[in-house]
Amino acid sequence: MVFAEGAAFLGLILPGEAALITGGLLAFQGVWPLWLFVISSIIAAATGDSIGYFIGHKYGARIKSHQLGRFVGEKRWRLAQHIFDRYHWGAIFFGRAQGLLRALIPALAAMNNVPYKVFVKWNVAGATIFAGGVGVLGYIFAGSLAQLEQYLKYWAFAILIVLVTVILLLKRQLERLLEE
Repeated sequence: MVFAEGAAFLGLILPGEAALITGGLLAFQGVWPLWLFVISSIIAAATGDSIGYFIGHKYGARIKSHQLGRFVGEKRWRLAQHIFDRYHWGAIFFGRAQGLLRALIPALAAMNNVPYKVFVKWNVAGATIFAGGVGVLGYIFAGSLAQLEQYLKYWAFAILIVLVTVILLLKRQLERLLEE
């Protein structure tokens, strides 16, 4: 999924954070080593975006007018274009933090004639921070689930009691208003 976000514009539909968090959880459970998962995630993210860059370079204009481009919508293309035009390298780096941008930025970079050498430098930096970081966060989250579960079960009861109380109070007020 992380690879397909940038390579096949899958980030428009399914952001890769779910896969990264799940992979971190599985690393915590010993399915694979965390370091291997993080390195694989970074490579998948950077490679997928590089494929997206080459697709944008070759087919950029046709993508916008194709069914996929119409699915993205003119408003989203303009938003991504505006962000890219205004922030250049920052769009490449920080574009990794948001699914829609993660899917569009590689193609937009190529469509705007950003040299591949510049693109790949900021793309790898962004993939390292964001893909690696989210995988590690999934690992940390898995480690704290047992402790979190202890607290959440009590909070769930408290929230339920508050909600029921609020609903009953609102019901009573509505009944009074209807009687008047």
